[in-house]
Amino acid sequence: MRTHSPGRPSGQRGWRRAGTAIAATATLLLAGFGTAVQADAAQSAAAATAARTTWTATPCATPAHRGELACDSYRVTGGLTAFQKQQAARTGVTPKAADASTPSGYGPSNLQAAYGLTSAAASNGTGETIAIVDAYDDPKAEADLATYRSYYGLSACTTANGCFKKVSQSGSTTSLPSADSGWAEEISLDLDMASAICPKCNILLVEATSATMANLGTAVNRAVTLGAKYVSNSYGGSESSSDTSYDSSYFNHPGVAITVSAGDSGYGAEYPAASRYVTSVGGTALATSSTTRGWTETVWKTSSTEATGSGCSAYDTKPTWQTDTGCTKRTVSDVAAVADPATGVSVYDSYGVTAGWYTFGGTSASSPIIAGVYALAGTPSSSSYPASFPYASAGTSALNDVTSGNNGSCSSSYLCTAKSGYDGPTGWGTPEGVSAFTG
Repeated sequence: MRTHSPGRPSGQRGWRRAGTAIAATATLLLAGFGTAVQADAAQSAAAATAARTTWTATPCATPAHRGELACDSYRVTGGLTAFQKQQAARTGVTPKAADASTPSGYGPSNLQAAYGLTSAAASNGTGETIAIVDAYDDPKAEADLATYRSYYGLSACTTANGCFKKVSQSGSTTSLPSADSGWAEEISLDLDMASAICPKCNILLVEATSATMANLGTAVNRAVTLGAKYVSNSYGGSESSSDTSYDSSYFNHPGVAITVSAGDSGYGAEYPAASRYVTSVGGTALATSSTTRGWTETVWKTSSTEATGSGCSAYDTKPTWQTDTGCTKRTVSDVAAVADPATGVSVYDSYGVTAGWYTFGGTSASSPIIAGVYALAGTPSSSSYPASFPYASAGTSALNDVTSGNNGSCSSSYLCTAKSGYDGPTGWGTPEGVSAFTG
């Protein structure tokens, strides 16, 4: 696996349907996170601020076989995350870097607070099912989910109590795909984020036989057949002329909120985020602040090849609810959520790596977060396309408008640079409650 530091490109991660891939290790110096530090905490806080966060692309970011798609996730490998630095600033105690014995990223209460979801998460979601679609099998999925939920005080979600179900793309609970340690990390990330945002929701994990679009698309259809109204997809690859047929075969499901990560390779569209029928989810860097909201966000960008995706589809027709003029066809993204690994989320995994707590980033985190928000908002009407819902709330307090940062360079600047209102990297913004995600 090749590695690199920010600003040193090592390929085009994201354009990988033909099997081209890179894996990256990135470093980022973070400063300014957290509140004022008392005198007796100054030394510890300074040490925390100076610590570098390092991360690497998860193994499923490199397709195992030609023709497979890749997951959009990074795992932190060293240094202190923004969460740890904030904790150090408050307590004066600098935590141990890269310590898998305790969480080092944002947990459910942080994410719910950042996106105005605390009250909704406490009362909404009962009876709703979020489907997570990934490739290959994670043999420890249910056990790892139990550890995550127990640590954060969330109710048990198990096969026995009917909250959790794992099936193959055929719907079988016993004949599952072969196990894959890289995709197991992705699965842990997705399950934990769905739990963090919608603790009362049921979770359906649908495992595709492999990471081809045909198998992953079949898994999407299976999720819908089994009753899921919210389906998260944290993978992608280069666009192709087949995408419009994939749209009709796998993603045209009125009444179902289908979310897809926008990609982690910077400016440029990938599929299925470019499908006209899905909610394409971009990525941000999330940090505490002294604002009324208490949080601030910018476009996630580490380097030109390590940043949230955005851009114009080459093939997919522009949906009627999208009216920006820089793309004649579908524009990516629609909304966004946290994705920067340096401001990443806590995940428990015991199959892909040494058992323990890890911090993850990438737009693989953003997609299940937004699927959870849709679930908190309630069941979409049977004839609706939930991708259109945020557009009805455009420019209102129902969304946090992200106005700074970029994910590269482009001819129509709003497609790669944040601004007031709609932009490519973050769409209409991040959730502030659930009203922008209702019909």
